Amino acid sequence: MVMDLAVELIHATVQLEQPLGDGTRTVGTGFLISTAGADGQPRTILVTANHVLQKMPSANARIGYRIANADGSWSYSPQQLKIRDGKGGELWTHHPTRDVAVMEIKAPAAFAKAAIPLNYLAADDTFTDYRVRAGDEMMALGFPRGLSANQAGFPILRAGKVASYPIAPAKVFPTFLLDFSVFPGNSGGPVFVSKAPAPTVLTQVADKGDEGFIAGLLTQQVELNSERLEIGIVTHAKYIRETIALLANPLAPSTVADGGVLVGARAASAEEAARN
Repeated sequence: MVMDLAVELIHATVQLEQPLGDGTRTVGTGFLISTAGADGQPRTILVTANHVLQKMPSANARIGYRIANADGSWSYSPQQLKIRDGKGGELWTHHPTRDVAVMEIKAPAAFAKAAIPLNYLAADDTFTDYRVRAGDEMMALGFPRGLSANQAGFPILRAGKVASYPIAPAKVFPTFLLDFSVFPGNSGGPVFVSKAPAPTVLTQVADKGDEGFIAGLLTQQVELNSERLEIGIVTHAKYIRETIALLANPLAPSTVADGGVLVGARAASAEEAARN
């Protein structure tokens, strides 16, 4: 059965939020990846931007799960997610040089099943093999200003064109630009190609056929003199893979990228807290 990656990622994408006690809340986006642990058992990994969790000062955040009802409707059912220990220490793992965070979570069975397999994360050669280039369309999921697509809490799907060149290799170009409107609350959301073109190699990349791949996660928006330029900055999926590897082995190798800092870039999370 061919996976519809857009639909599957919609189910795997969640809102992350924490009330700040003054009638506001800080909001970001996360998505779930499935991988095997050292014991061979499946693990559910929450992926988001590191700054999303760093901007949440309290020990518990809320993760926006959704429940399918028998009549075909959906209910929004956020649950507590412990992100800091009793001393305020971070319970997540972050990449040493990029704005990526991951943590293993115990998700409800339906959400654990909805998590996207690790091999859908783009590898170092995916962009080259699939001839990804400037002007290609990618899609992004998130919760701009803490808004969802409906009362069930599903994320909002947007699309934009790759707006920079070149975009690979990730070590040299750890981020790339996507031409679409970015708002606080979008940070940490997946950016993906729902159906990839035919690869230039005979074998299918990551054994996933032409179903598409996750290109990275949204981490920033571009501003000039406090004006939003409606351009998002996407961190390559390579760094998500490396951060997940750090969960099992804190000494796992991580890429020190040569660049990626853009003048005028600003984090695209709701550090400008959204009103409840």
